[in-house]
Amino acid sequence: MLRKISRQDRQRLLEIVEKLLTGQKSGLDVIKLKDTDFYRLKSGRYRIIFHYQANQVIIDSIKLRNERTYKGL
Repeated sequence: MLRKISRQDRQRLLEIVEKLLTGQKSGLDVIKLKDTDFYRLKSGRYRIIFHYQANQVIIDSIKLRNERTYKGL
């Protein structure tokens, strides 16, 4: 999936994921999704969907924002 993303967007997303995994959520746009255990993090046109399991961050997907981004959660 990351190969399809431009180099600039890929670098930005990898930096954000690294911050998320190390627990540095300050300055990140993170919101818990309604009626689920999932969270979303916005980064430009992309959304990172993740959840917590045993105090660890589990990244479920990195998607381009569209009408199907949150379906099936």
